Amino acid sequence: MVKNFPGTPPIIIAHRGASGYRPEHTLAAYELAIALGCDYVEPDLVSTKDGVLIARHENEISETTNVADRPEFAHLQTTKIIDGESKTGWFTEDFTLAELKTLRAKERIPQLRQQNTAYDGLLEIPTLQEIIDLVKIRSTQSNRTIGIYPETKHPTYFQSIGLSLEEPLLATLQANDYQGANAPVFIQSFEVSNLQYLSTKTDLPLVQLINAGGQPYDFVVNGNVRTYADLITTSGLAAIRKYAQAIGVHKNLLIPRDNTNKLLSPTSLVTDAHAVSLLVHVWTFRNEDIFLPLDFQGNPQGEYDLFFSLGIDGVFSDYPDTVKKSKNR
Repeated sequence: MVKNFPGTPPIIIAHRGASGYRPEHTLAAYELAIALGCDYVEPDLVSTKDGVLIARHENEISETTNVADRPEFAHLQTTKIIDGESKTGWFTEDFTLAELKTLRAKERIPQLRQQNTAYDGLLEIPTLQEIIDLVKIRSTQSNRTIGIYPETKHPTYFQSIGLSLEEPLLATLQANDYQGANAPVFIQSFEVSNLQYLSTKTDLPLVQLINAGGQPYDFVVNGNVRTYADLITTSGLAAIRKYAQAIGVHKNLLIPRDNTNKLLSPTSLVTDAHAVSLLVHVWTFRNEDIFLPLDFQGNPQGEYDLFFSLGIDGVFSDYPDTVKKSKNR
């Protein structure tokens, strides 16, 4: 079992796969993450026009696929308002799965991960089912349990266009025998209402994602003035525990940084969350200096060691192998 119990090490969640080494949200990235020893793989889920769940960081796919180079899809370029922001490009919900399968993935941040561009044009966009199939095969071959940690992306938006994410997600998980509180699954969302809805439909563990600023988009739509900061007060955490089993938090909420990018003293968030029996999973850990605090430039392993010393229950990482080397895990 890969969930957290007293005395067990924090889980390693492969953030979009081993995305430091392969283009994110591809079977190659997930497969490498498993080989490097992750406990969970993390697919962000969006919908196709025909209601199939696929793994993309965003439903706008010009940054992560070669769609802009495909003249037959030029007419599908458009501008939409997604969670209050205007975005221009190509959107998964305007393509059937068959059409999306003709595209190929590319590295999202080539300026930082030039080595990953060697895989540009080679890899498909995977469906949730294909990811589950891979995880099950590799779990059997390695004789260990590998979990999945799906995120519902823009759930209010997809609900508004008649392509709800929650029902197909639960149906797919149930069809693959993921059931009950101890299944190797965490379902995550930055919104609140869809997690509350899911809590009435499944016993699978749910994770409330908490950003370092702003508010859940469903709060914006519903006129709720509360922010993410309100969700991590003592009363806010107690309210989360009524529908979720964990929080997935921006690392700066545990150890803030000053205006020179140096770390400040840790907050009480881990202790506060544990006091109401919420697990604490922290995002996102990356090896490149541009993402690291000044204290750990060139030393990403040291950052893990510090965060693990706080008693956290898991990390989202682009580099699962670096996590494995931490002396404090």
